[in-house]
Amino acid sequence: MLSVIAGELSIAEGARREKVSEQSIGRWKAEFLEGGRTALAAGRNGPSSREGQLEAEVADLTQALGEAAVELRVWKRSAEGLLGPSRTSR
Repeated sequence: MLSVIAGELSIAEGARREKVSEQSIGRWKAEFLEGGRTALAAGRNGPSSREGQLEAEVADLTQALGEAAVELRVWKRSAEGLLGPSRTSR
């Protein structure tokens, strides 16, 4: 398929080689080129909406992890106070 896009094979030759119709090769080529244009445009305009969603999710999870670590530290210190000094604290 890439050889058709690169101009190394005609659509007819590619269709024969892949044992599919010329229409299929033409459709795949058009979809491939449109996908490339979309990806290049998105690259110029910043991250895609999905990338933005994932970045926001990572930020939320990072914040939640930080909060959980602080709570764990507080609980440990509280438990040490109730049980007396631990053997590992110095």
